[in-house]
Amino acid sequence: MTAVIRRLAQAIVVLWAAFTLSFVILYLLPGDAVLTKLGSADGGINASPEQIAQVRAEYGVDDPVLVQYGKRLWAALHGDFGRSIATGDDATHQVLSALPPTLAVSGFALVLAVVFGGGIAVLGTYTRARWLSHLLLSLPPLGISLPSFWVGLLLIQVFSFQLGLLPALGSTGFASLVLPSVTLALPTGAIIGQVLAKSLRTQLAQPYVEIVRAKGASRRRVHFGHALRNAALPALTLVGVVAGNLLAGSVITETVFSRDGVGRVTAAAVSVQDIPVVQAVIVLAAFFFVTLNLVVDLLYPVLDPRLARVPGELTRRERSHA
Repeated sequence: MTAVIRRLAQAIVVLWAAFTLSFVILYLLPGDAVLTKLGSADGGINASPEQIAQVRAEYGVDDPVLVQYGKRLWAALHGDFGRSIATGDDATHQVLSALPPTLAVSGFALVLAVVFGGGIAVLGTYTRARWLSHLLLSLPPLGISLPSFWVGLLLIQVFSFQLGLLPALGSTGFASLVLPSVTLALPTGAIIGQVLAKSLRTQLAQPYVEIVRAKGASRRRVHFGHALRNAALPALTLVGVVAGNLLAGSVITETVFSRDGVGRVTAAAVSVQDIPVVQAVIVLAAFFFVTLNLVVDLLYPVLDPRLARVPGELTRRERSHA
């Protein structure tokens, strides 16, 4: 219980830091969202100084910076990030309404990443064929080095334009999920596969593996029943981290595939320095990040019951050998 409370306190600090850093960075950026909102197509300003001052007062950007920060932080604690300067809509509602398409892509990408990355790591360390092991274990470094936007354009060129199997653009139907999800899953799965493969090799070289084999356990049982379970801990930690990063990767992916979602909302908000919307997105991403990592921490004792024990406490078997 103490560990959970400590993790919850850390999560609160992370959310506060995300809000504060985003506010400072956006405040220091050159440009003026109010002038952008009131600007015309030719770059001029279609408003008098009085109208500009009125709009600034309406959005609270005429207050001193510390006053703005205090007001926005207090409102954010109540789930209110203000109104979008660009559209006038509620920023929280605007972000949450764009969330389902992004969650669909990110969730599917995470499943693909775990399956592909985990499968490559397990098969690459299990197979007896040296050439196949080298081939499989060389794929994760290659996947990490490929830029996401280039992968997305390549997939569109091959599977949409040349083969005509999948739609290149849009966000309607399951088929439209495939290419964006694969684009996100490739670098994520490569990282998971690389970490899991290294962890598996380390576990297979441990003395307990030889003891288990000496007791008559099959190679498959040693690999999948003992080594993989212990090797999964570092990979599980990484899954909690990269799952949060998938939301950040959706900005590029949704732009390349012209999909609706948080990524496109973020790109549009950053381009006009729409502070309420950008802060809502950043805090939302931080919330998913800390929540996933809290879930991962709670899953540790399931994979390794020793982690759930009170430090210094010995099991019955350990006391008998003491």
